[in-house]
Amino acid sequence: IVKIVLVPVILGLVVRVFLPKAVARVLPVLPWVSVIAIAVVVALVVSNAHDSILDAGLSVLVAVILHNLLGMALGFGAGAATGQPLRKRRTMAIEVGMQNSGLAAGLAAQYMEPLSAIPGAIFSVWHNISGSLFAMLCRAVDRRRATTH
Repeated sequence: IVKIVLVPVILGLVVRVFLPKAVARVLPVLPWVSVIAIAVVVALVVSNAHDSILDAGLSVLVAVILHNLLGMALGFGAGAATGQPLRKRRTMAIEVGMQNSGLAAGLAAQYMEPLSAIPGAIFSVWHNISGSLFAMLCRAVDRRRATTH
């Protein structure tokens, strides 16, 4: 966890503080760098356990989808229960529902048997789908509200 989370975060903060102009230049491409990095992690995990994924596929996929949707619902519900505005409720839904699947897959692949990395790998793919669907739903709700007001 220190190598995968703490060191990169601290290095990122240090670079941002001491080299702000360089950071400003590369900032537009960083989302693509993270997408490529997570795709590589998922590809490695999936390639190491492709037969196991096919064997356990449907049950793991259902569990991953339920875990993600429950997390999003609980995040949104907690925001609603505490009286947060809609924008914060949506943010809480994303933050709770979109756990760090790359970290899960990486840690599982490194410290456990390859089969244990499958849920993280599947989640890496699924959360991109569910996050996009959630964003589309939010946009549709916003458009509907704009036309009715």
